[in-house]
Amino acid sequence: MKLRITSSKQSNYKMGEHSGVDYEDLRGEHPILDNFPKVSLVPLVFLIFYEVSGGPFGVEDSVKAAGPLLALLGFLIFPFIWSIPEALITAEMGTMFPENGGYVVWVSSALGPYWGFQQGWMKWLSGVIDNALYPVLFLDYMKSAIPAFGGGVPRVIAVIIIIVGLTYMNYRGLTIVGWVAVLLGVFSLLPFLVMGFIAIPKLQPSRWFVVNLEHVDWGLYLNTLFWNLNYWDSISTLAGEVHNPKKTLPKALFYALLLVILGYFFPLLVGTGAIELQQEMWSDGYFSDVAKLIAGVWLSYWVQGASAFSNMGMFLAEMSSDSYQLLGMADRGMLPEFFSKRSHYGTPLMGIVFSATGVILLSWMSFQEIVAAENFLYCLGMILEFVAFIRMRIKYPNALRPYRIPLGTVGSILMCIPPTLLICVVLALASLKVMVISLVAVVIGLVMQPCLLFVDKRRWLRFSISTDLPDLQHMEDEYARF
Repeated sequence: MKLRITSSKQSNYKMGEHSGVDYEDLRGEHPILDNFPKVSLVPLVFLIFYEVSGGPFGVEDSVKAAGPLLALLGFLIFPFIWSIPEALITAEMGTMFPENGGYVVWVSSALGPYWGFQQGWMKWLSGVIDNALYPVLFLDYMKSAIPAFGGGVPRVIAVIIIIVGLTYMNYRGLTIVGWVAVLLGVFSLLPFLVMGFIAIPKLQPSRWFVVNLEHVDWGLYLNTLFWNLNYWDSISTLAGEVHNPKKTLPKALFYALLLVILGYFFPLLVGTGAIELQQEMWSDGYFSDVAKLIAGVWLSYWVQGASAFSNMGMFLAEMSSDSYQLLGMADRGMLPEFFSKRSHYGTPLMGIVFSATGVILLSWMSFQEIVAAENFLYCLGMILEFVAFIRMRIKYPNALRPYRIPLGTVGSILMCIPPTLLICVVLALASLKVMVISLVAVVIGLVMQPCLLFVDKRRWLRFSISTDLPDLQHMEDEYARF
């Protein structure tokens, strides 16, 4: 394997101190890439917003499963169990390794390249499966206006056109995707702000406290919360495209966390407090009915349009994350070198092509199968991330971390226990079919990595390492002097 390793500058600063100089690219100088603009704070916030949420569309089932009180409490309490720990780990590890590949780099640093590859395979496949959902949901929202999109050849053609069109947008540049995400985010959230002001005279606070613990569908309730509040780590795979990531990434995660929680809680607060409860009616798409009851047909149409185009924003963000992950893996020699090639717009050409192809191939799956399969693989990947995070804290406690979670090693372990227990619950709730399909996918990854090493050894494809992991042991020794 040909090595193209460059040295990175070492800094003589105590833990938690900054030199005031932006992060040096661990790959050295890249004058060609320097010509392309980096993602700034506002677009990054909305990219994270669409990686995780996209708006309150899909949270309605929490009311159906558990009633208003538990639904509202869930979106206030659950972030402390899952979202905040995942976002904090992403901030610390993402600024420690500010390069494309994200969690693949973290796991490789802590557990070795074999497990880094498994992390990359599971999370990429999970992301592609998840992304196959959004064109389908977009057409589900649009078929009421255009019945031909309900099935058959017109639906297949429409799915392909949507995927190709959004893929081309990713090809044109990440900054374009980021600002499109900002526009779509404003368009998706604004109708709920309008609905909230109109609903003020109709609010009855007593409706928020309705609960019947004997009739709670805990499986649906937990899956709804989990599906709507995960994927905070996805933004790490394109950290190398972020302007000054050591400062921008933690800020963006914080603002996105507030935006996501408010984007869920406020519409639920308005919807459950302004109209009489019909719990069985609260299912996917019910917010358009809520808007109609509160303000009229015009707001209902706006909510439907916002729901449809929110799926487009989620597709764009997920496609960016998946494609830059493949580029980052190629930079580290885990994938053939052609995955590291960029278009003249600076975008990962082959990563986009492979991710789009996977979406097209998986778009035939049903909604339930898509959600269950991607959740299972995602959970397995998160276990590796938690292990990598704790191992890095133990093995390199003094290594430079531009953002450091204000917890010691024991506190870090304790922080990871609740989300790990939640992962066990989600895995246990999976059906036998989903378990079998997901485990087959895992086995493919376990076999694929040695096969790629064999291909590299025989020189059937070209592999190269264009970046090197920081010399953490050297960093540890340097900081130990102070």
